[in-house]
Amino acid sequence: MIRNSLCAAAVLAAVGAFAMSAPAPVAAQEVTLRVHHFLPPGAPVPANFITPWAEKIEAESDGRIAVEVHAAMSLGGTPPTLIDQVRDGVVDVVWTLAGYTPGRFPRAEVFDLPFIAAGAEPTSRAAWRFYEKHLTEELEGIRPIALHVHGPGVFHMRAPAVETLADLEGRTVRGPTRMITRLLETLGATPVGMPVPQVPEALSRNVIDGTVIPWEVTLSLRVPELVGTHTEFGGDRSFYTTFFLFAMNQESYDDLPDDLKAVIDENSGYETSGWVGRVMDEGDAPARAVAVERGNPIVQVEGEELQRWQDAADAVVSEWIAEMADRDIDGQQLIDDLTALIDAELD
Repeated sequence: MIRNSLCAAAVLAAVGAFAMSAPAPVAAQEVTLRVHHFLPPGAPVPANFITPWAEKIEAESDGRIAVEVHAAMSLGGTPPTLIDQVRDGVVDVVWTLAGYTPGRFPRAEVFDLPFIAAGAEPTSRAAWRFYEKHLTEELEGIRPIALHVHGPGVFHMRAPAVETLADLEGRTVRGPTRMITRLLETLGATPVGMPVPQVPEALSRNVIDGTVIPWEVTLSLRVPELVGTHTEFGGDRSFYTTFFLFAMNQESYDDLPDDLKAVIDENSGYETSGWVGRVMDEGDAPARAVAVERGNPIVQVEGEELQRWQDAADAVVSEWIAEMADRDIDGQQLIDDLTALIDAELD
């Protein structure tokens, strides 16, 4: 009995020693998300939204989610291919424009129509509500994290300045999306469609006379150095804006354990859309100040001249509504709903 007890004790001691020396089981899954976008890392949205968002995800997941941010198309492709990269799972998250793939997101084109958007933050909050009502089918296969717009669109032109609608006649101007290039053509310009990273080279080589972009991105593209004048628009609605997607591959999201899905969910949606919209708004003033410091003239289109621009732009809205009707989409209802959502954010 004593001998058997001693043997049993020895076995228990050996098992205990083995348990102490064996590696501890992995407590949690570790995930790496790759984020891909088209601007330099120092531009306002990458620096003040995408990178902080990534850091927030890592912190709130206790390091179980690692986020790699790849700027300026460093993983390959061109800005128009980003939406397919995330849809196909080549990367996990992208930041891009819906309008870089013309015709693919027809309902989202309502954001590109002239003189509808307000500031970037309220319009971006409205964009999330609009998505919930109208865009879930168009965005099927990807999981939106934030949907937003930029601040008021501005002309950045070589001299002479665009002071009146007539001054735009025959000028070659870059536009970001099919609706904006159509607007430029309707207003008398010769439009050239291209993603924003191509703008500096196009200006340097005299391929274009100018571009329409918001102020916030002009510094990272050196636009104030490459043009001599700028034209802004008065009133409480933007000359134009564009619709952005910060979105995740659906399978990448579905593969996460529930507690990590919750981290993504807490950093997605209405408030996150407002956050990136606010970054867009806040980026406009310092960029504009650089143009002022350089002595670049900044024209304000207001009063009767503004009304001439708005009247001319109405043709673009009417044509879009007719196009949507051909696709069994009620374009006027989309405009009315978006306008009401923006108005609600401004109240």
